[in-house]
Amino acid sequence: MKIITINLPEKYLQAIQILNDMGVYPSRSEAIRNALREFLTKELKMFKDLDEESFKMLIRSKSNKNN
Repeated sequence: MKIITINLPEKYLQAIQILNDMGVYPSRSEAIRNALREFLTKELKMFKDLDEESFKMLIRSKSNKNN
């Protein structure tokens, strides 16, 4: 797993912290990972079905089209 830094509006951070405090998620990081997983599943419907190598090929293909 990689560590990244993101900037969030204070309101988002407070909402994530409330979920954490309520025990819905064990950490803010887990809440954000879950939100990203749901977003990616919705936006890239086939995301769940792609193994890591297939996903990398998709990214390379998209990159080559943009160049």
